[in-house]
Amino acid sequence: MTESLNARSTPYPSVQQSATDPDQGVDLTAIIVNYNTSHLLDESIGALRLSSAGMRLQVVLVDNASRDDSIAVIKERFGDCELIENHVNVGFGRANNQALPLVRGRYVLLLNTDAFVAPDTLRSTVAFMDANARCGVLGVRLAGRDGVLQPSCRYAPTPWNVFLGRTGLNRFFPGVQMIDEMSWDHASVRECDWVPGCYYLIRREVLDTVGLFDPRYFLYFEEIDHCRAVKAAGWSVVFFPHTTVVHIGGESAKSDSALTALGQQISELQIESEMLYFRKHGGRTGVWLSFALSALSDLLLSLKSALRHRTLRGAAGHFRHLAAMWSLLRRTAWATRPTR
Repeated sequence: MTESLNARSTPYPSVQQSATDPDQGVDLTAIIVNYNTSHLLDESIGALRLSSAGMRLQVVLVDNASRDDSIAVIKERFGDCELIENHVNVGFGRANNQALPLVRGRYVLLLNTDAFVAPDTLRSTVAFMDANARCGVLGVRLAGRDGVLQPSCRYAPTPWNVFLGRTGLNRFFPGVQMIDEMSWDHASVRECDWVPGCYYLIRREVLDTVGLFDPRYFLYFEEIDHCRAVKAAGWSVVFFPHTTVVHIGGESAKSDSALTALGQQISELQIESEMLYFRKHGGRTGVWLSFALSALSDLLLSLKSALRHRTLRGAAGHFRHLAAMWSLLRRTAWATRPTR
């Protein structure tokens, strides 16, 4: 996908564009995007079904051109799920958008294949949404298999807090809200700027009016951008701590050598999405400030590495990052369009 999108436009596909009418008997539509993770489907969908006891659940699987046996596994074991089979990898946000015409539930849950809900997760989060009409998007407490808490309740990225986080200089600026603020116990319900997309519960009315993901993001930043639009439309984005979803993280990328070779392509996807986001919400000033601060962080980190190790070898990665930023800035026409 290389068509140019106006940097400030918000082309969020919505349910109303082509969806079926809501079926009042369906409590929840779960959309699961799969990419080379057939080994996780039994556990992920099994946990989802267990958690949906007493609820009417619709499951839509979108396979993003997996090269493992995902399609065969889905057709053999999950024939009651609705399947969208892509022949090319269209990215995370666009794959979720593809499922919108099939949505029948009062709520829509975006669930990663490497996220495993607890037995009480669906009931408790849907009950919270039912009781809180202003809540447009809900996220939950995330933890690894080892029980270690993951960033689950986040602040919006800015060129400044990204720079401070990357360089470690945030300790000199205690008043700045960092993206992954972890200095609280994550035990209370609170509103936040955005929640991760691995468990992303959305009110149907949000999809009817705001839509879902901006298709310019192939991977990363789509949920940040969407939460921003949800809040602008008058709903709240809420962190709900009273259930825990186990999240492994990175399984789809790990399965693809093209995405993980030296971390290069994943790094470029992150860089590109960050540029598109700052251009969309900050204009030219935003993207150029982001580029300047990122370049400065590369230089500072390179200098730090050279002084510590008395060699430039450790600085090579920072120079590659800087080169990738400059290349992507040109290839995206100064962050006005995606490269794919």
